[in-house]
Amino acid sequence: MSGTPLWTPSPQLVAQANMTRFRERVDPGGRLREGGYRALHAYSIDEREAFWSAVWDFCGVIGDKGERILVDGDRMPGAGFFPDARLNFAENLLRRADDGEALIFRGEDKVRRRMSWAELNALVSRLQQAFAAHGVGVGDRVAAIMPNMPEAIAAMLAATSLGAIWSSCSPDFGERGILDRFGQIEPKLLIACDGYWYAGKRIDISDKVAAVAARLPTLAAVIVVPYLGEAEAAAAKVATGMTLAAAIEAYAAGPVSYVRLPFAQPLYILFSSGTTGVPKCIVHSAGGMLIQHLKEHQLHCDVRPGDRIFYFTTLGWMMWNWLVSGLGSGATLLLYDGSPFHPDANVIFDYAAEERMTLFGTSAKFIDAVKKAGLRPRDSHDLSSVRLMTSTGSPLAAESFDYVYEAIKPDVHLASISGGTDIAACFVIGNPLSPVWRGEIQGPGLGMAVDVWDDDGRSCPAGVKGELVCTRAFPSMPVQFWNDPDGAKYRSAYFERFDNVWCHGDFAEWTEHGGMIIHGRSDATLNPGGVRIGTAEIYAQVEQMPEILEALAIGQSWDDDVRVVLFVRLAEGVVFDEALVARIKKQIREGASPRHVPARIVPVPDIPRTKSGKITELAVRDVVHGREVKNKEALANPEALEHFRDIEALKS
Repeated sequence: MSGTPLWTPSPQLVAQANMTRFRERVDPGGRLREGGYRALHAYSIDEREAFWSAVWDFCGVIGDKGERILVDGDRMPGAGFFPDARLNFAENLLRRADDGEALIFRGEDKVRRRMSWAELNALVSRLQQAFAAHGVGVGDRVAAIMPNMPEAIAAMLAATSLGAIWSSCSPDFGERGILDRFGQIEPKLLIACDGYWYAGKRIDISDKVAAVAARLPTLAAVIVVPYLGEAEAAAAKVATGMTLAAAIEAYAAGPVSYVRLPFAQPLYILFSSGTTGVPKCIVHSAGGMLIQHLKEHQLHCDVRPGDRIFYFTTLGWMMWNWLVSGLGSGATLLLYDGSPFHPDANVIFDYAAEERMTLFGTSAKFIDAVKKAGLRPRDSHDLSSVRLMTSTGSPLAAESFDYVYEAIKPDVHLASISGGTDIAACFVIGNPLSPVWRGEIQGPGLGMAVDVWDDDGRSCPAGVKGELVCTRAFPSMPVQFWNDPDGAKYRSAYFERFDNVWCHGDFAEWTEHGGMIIHGRSDATLNPGGVRIGTAEIYAQVEQMPEILEALAIGQSWDDDVRVVLFVRLAEGVVFDEALVARIKKQIREGASPRHVPARIVPVPDIPRTKSGKITELAVRDVVHGREVKNKEALANPEALEHFRDIEALKS
């Protein structure tokens, strides 16, 4: 392991960081200063009530905090944060109403728009009145099939200002996939676009919207937002359809009104990927989302008013919900919809340079793709404004850390982060007080009692792999699962493995620096000869090879054991032969260990992935073993599964 960090915060950066100001507020005597981030994290766990109360105050949460901060704090689930508080999520995001820029939008090379805080407030006001006229109130569901565009954010704010619950998916979802989600939650309103652009192609979804609306009998109205310029024609296909312009034309903009509700009031319904069955409907609270995201933005990401934050995401991924909360810190949001490689691989870096991006949020797959494309953005773009680059979606390989510092920006704070839809936030994340070490997530988030446990529930020392757990309750735990009245599905999802301890389903290890490495999902962990191997360890090796664009590993049941099978998608023009197989095995053997070397390596033309871009090892494992994949609608490219059926090389 390298003895030198890739990045170390300067004394000036540490002195100016929001996290330092926060530490000085909670520790005026300075006893935590010498211990650095670890001491502050320990305080946040040992003094949870004082910590979360201080986060509320430091981040300026709008609302009545109430007397009690935490009740039943030793119960998980069952703990209650801020049980006496009253607040409204939208009120906390719409803090500004001036002419400064709130939202900047790019839809590939087709659309460019800007929206001020005043314009955003005006649109929210008109939408709020329209929603109320359709009977939307506290607890009603408003669903959206939308690109990552300004109207989606305005509609979410209008719904949540009224105390309604927001749920969304991206417009590339199939009809079945949308109904598997929204059919469970019975929305009162549906907000949809007429279509979208992807890789330069114009994709009309009006027929799909009409078909979905026909199967959702609880809808009072369907509001169609123009993107392709076909909103009127799309709305005409739905019995209760109307264009956005028609929906709000009767209402003049005025001050937005807000219904203040309890901290635990449901705000969002997010969905599990659904690759092993109908998606779980995960209900998140207004207070939990607000305080967790404010903490992550302002303390961990050092976001300040006027910053310009970007995350490459769709409305089908929790990172959209994380991104939009940036408004609550007074930041300008940079929105992008479409392919991040259209018209070419420079498009997001063009955006970063032209709009003076400060937080550049992306995925490990994007970083790997631009690395394989041979880009050196530091030579072609002015990225001086970018202070922080965050990566999530899958583990960021050590070689990708090297690439960022060598080819993108040598002095950027690179933070690999990890959490999930389950908490709509992060368990482990970056921080501005600590160095960045190659291949490591910097550490646990403040207030998150994260650990790595073995099968017997004992804490693992550094370098030993185990289950990622959280041993104490935190505010962004789900309120419930929808249609789970006794909480049985909720408890089964996280608390069956270890009593009263959140078991997240990630295979992880601590490092000697107090950081963390995540090796993939526990349910995709390989067990050849009874030894647990994380798939991310294999990918980190093979994806260094220029011949391989992408890989997917599974465990195949064989001879009363499990053997590792590696599927590879090859770069254009690469021939799959014994020589390549030998190079792959050598790379894995030397870079990981002999135990990681696959028994079989198989070339495939495509690899299936979820709508949020994650490869689906479990679905492939089912196909290889002849089992039915229960919910192909959750996949972005379900046709790719056919490449894994009845493979001759796996029959011997």
